[in-house]
Order: sequence, then C-alpha cells, then structure tokens
Amino acid sequence: MDLKYPEAIVDCNWLYNRLDDDNIRIYDCTTILHYTDDHPDKPYDVESGFESYKISHIPSASFLDLQRELSDNSSKYKFTLLNSDDLAESFKKNGIGEPFHIIYYSRNGMQWSTRLWWMTYYLGYKNISILDGGINEWEKLGMPVEKKEIKYNPTEFNLSVNPQIFVDKNYVINSINDSSSILINALTEDLHKGYNPRYGRPGRIPKSINIPFHSLIDNGSYKFKSYNELINEFNQKQVHINQKIINYCGGGISATLNAFVLYQLGFNDIKIYDNSMSEWAKDKNLPIEKD
Repeated sequence: MDLKYPEAIVDCNWLYNRLDDDNIRIYDCTTILHYTDDHPDKPYDVESGFESYKISHIPSASFLDLQRELSDNSSKYKFTLLNSDDLAESFKKNGIGEPFHIIYYSRNGMQWSTRLWWMTYYLGYKNISILDGGINEWEKLGMPVEKKEIKYNPTEFNLSVNPQIFVDKNYVINSINDSSSILINALTEDLHKGYNPRYGRPGRIPKSINIPFHSLIDNGSYKFKSYNELINEFNQKQVHINQKIINYCGGGISATLNAFVLYQLGFNDIKIYDNSMSEWAKDKNLPIEKD
C-alpha cells in the first residue's frame, strides 16, 4: 500500500526541479536543543537555528523561528501553541498562506518540520509538505545551497481551525481509562521507562505505550521509513485505526512526527498533547508510572 497523502511529503529531486516555481515557498524551521539533564527545573536550552541557516540553506528558503515567533512566549513551557488568531497572523507575516505551496524542512531531524506542518494543518491550511530527509539529505545529494537571507512578502491566510488535534492535560486525564483511546509516548525508551528525570518526575503517563519518534526514521538517514516498516511499528504495539490516538513527548515536538506518520498511514483521530511531559512531570497532582 501507499501513503494516504503522498503530496504532503516531497523528496529532494522533486524540490530541486521546482526551485524556480514562484508558487512554492520553502522554509527552514530548524531549532536546536541543548539538553541540561543535570538541571532540575530546565530540561533543555533552546537555540534558534538561524545561525545555521545563515551558513547554509536551500536556495530561496526563508527561516522560521518556532520559539520566538510561533509559540506562546507568555507560557512557562518552551513551545506552547499560540492561540489560533495570533498563530495565523504570524504565518501571514512570514508569507505562509494562499495561494502558495509551503515546503518545510529542518536540519538533524524532521520533528521540527512536522511540528510546523501540524500547526499549519491545525489552522486549516493543507497545501503544505515536508522535505523528506531535510537539508541533511539535500546536502548529501550535493544539491545547491546559499547563505543569502530570504524574507517572503506577507500573504493571506484563511483560518479554518481543527481544534480537536491539539489537547490539554484535562483531556489526557480523562483518556487514561478510556478504552477507545491510546496514549503514545514518542520519547526515547530511557525516558519512557523512568530511567531519566529530564522533565521532572521520571516516568510516563499511565497506560501509555512507547513508539520513539526516531524508530520511524530510516537508520543512517533522516528520511521516513517505508510504508510497510511504518505500519508494522504501530501494528506491533496494537494501535488500531478506530482508536483516539493521543501523542505526547517532552514538549509537543517529537510527538508531531508520530502524528504525521499516523496521518499518512490513514489513521483518523490523531491528537497532540501540547506541553506534554514538560507540564505533566512537574505537576505532582497528575499520575505517573515507571518501570
């Protein structure tokens, strides 16, 4: 079988052949995390990917700063989703919207691309794709790069919010004992099992299963695995098409890669717990379990 929405993933050759297409706008959305596992209150420091963008980026690509421009800076968590009106305004200002085909890519992992994709999809805009493998694959193939900073002109954004695809902790609490729901932790196994206290109290949301986001990426590259490999990852963990699937991670980033793959596999009821373990692990009133 094939992916359900193949147009939402483009490869480097496809993009290279369309670099002169004025209907396409390309965005580098790289963010860099520096983990601080010895710090009890701060799981990581966040660095904008703008400096790496200035060194090397795909021709005609602009830069998107996820934390500074597209997250709620009034939140105590790093990547909290902006309210829909402010988010749409930020997208418009950066040139994202009608009538353009938007291509997101990132460096050293596609989770930043999938976060931006999911946020854009949340607002109802669907003419969006992810570059499979990101700029790592682009550079590996010897394709051209440039250093010149690009800023696109503002455009129109017709808002049609899908509010059900982001959920809060109260929704998650009510889902723990709901037989029609399943919780998927996209973090690494050591965090899932409670061996690492990066986000506060070590462990996971009760009854959740572990499908690390990196298990969906081909070994030795940053590209998605094949359809058969991807569907097997979820079949092995008894994830079913008729379930409400709540994806979480540390801060709502890596979980979007799992969610994007589920979307491509044809699953219908897919959600992201925004703030994820950054919120859950620090709230002592919320249940947690570990091995």
